[in-house]
Amino acid sequence: MTSNRGAAVVIVGGGVSGLSAAWWLARSGYDVLVLDKGIVGWEASGRNGGGATHYQSPLFHEEQRLWPQMDALLGYPTEYRRERIIINLTPAQQARTRHMATVCRDLGYPSVELDNGQLRTLVPLAGDDALGATHFQFGGHANPQRTVQAYAWALQDHGGRVMQHCPVTGFVTAGGRVTAVETRAGRYGCDALVIAAGPQTGVLLRQLGITLPLAAARAEMIVTEPLPLMQHGGVDGNGLYGRQTLRGNLAYGGGPHEWLDENDGTEIARPSTPLLGSLSRRLAALFPKAAHARVIRSWAGIIENTPDGRPVIDRLGDPDNVVVCTMSSVGFGLSPATGHAIHDLVLDGTCSFANIDKLSLRRFDGLPADWRQRRGWVPPLAVADPVGSAVDRR
Repeated sequence: MTSNRGAAVVIVGGGVSGLSAAWWLARSGYDVLVLDKGIVGWEASGRNGGGATHYQSPLFHEEQRLWPQMDALLGYPTEYRRERIIINLTPAQQARTRHMATVCRDLGYPSVELDNGQLRTLVPLAGDDALGATHFQFGGHANPQRTVQAYAWALQDHGGRVMQHCPVTGFVTAGGRVTAVETRAGRYGCDALVIAAGPQTGVLLRQLGITLPLAAARAEMIVTEPLPLMQHGGVDGNGLYGRQTLRGNLAYGGGPHEWLDENDGTEIARPSTPLLGSLSRRLAALFPKAAHARVIRSWAGIIENTPDGRPVIDRLGDPDNVVVCTMSSVGFGLSPATGHAIHDLVLDGTCSFANIDKLSLRRFDGLPADWRQRRGWVPPLAVADPVGSAVDRR
């Protein structure tokens, strides 16, 4: 195996979490190398709703502190826009939104109720029959592709390196530490290792004898043709998350997802007509005055989910120089804070700005091996029909 130049910190995974961590470490003067099996941000990190309002996370306060500064800190545009509006179409949706507003107000973040007249002023594409909305005067949204580029360019400006099309195949360990990362391009030595590889994180950790429970699922999004710009582009509701781009497109996703077998990075996601139809119908109901808009693009990507839906951000005890990060489908918005937390764990073993104990991997100790089956998080069963062809039982 050829030995290549390693780094003080090697980060496996070029999504927003890995790139943000690399940027935080590089700006602190550390030699950092990011390895990605494909192109950075090519999967969910570069194709998502762009939201930045994760009020249930211990990283929430840092998320809110950092996003308004990110363009200046990175030196490149993320297209971040502050504030978010959630439209209610049913009494159940209204109750959930009001509960969210109460929780956020208790945390010190303001919001106001909007009647239909106020809503249509801010969101002209909304319909006349909505049950009002809540205007959250914090949070916001950014452009995922722009943000991925910004992280990558900024970390390189600080001397960090990025190796694309460089799949990791294994690890070298000695004395209770990982000393090198094996790839198809050769071996890269390291003093510390971060594994933030999305759905492949669990597969990679098993090579170190670590079990990380993850379920892979296919997530989908649609993008419409451009429409007139609204005063507020960050609008959610009807089970959808997304934003209006600066060009005017509506870019939206939001369950249901299709569960997949464990993904090792070789499975290719393809858009699914039934799910795209569901997204389109719900988007037309959320924005009736945009129901005529054509869908011009769609995307399907593989995301990872932990059993309780919360991220894992933790420094392992054995090997003791490894930090693991899996964001359980909420990685983009939290990425500025996640990178800060990983930076702290690599250098000091603890997060300096928040208590992240509930994000520890140890919370899954004793989890039954059949946890996915118990939750029903399994792919459709393929059974043989009378003439021997495969039939999906959904």
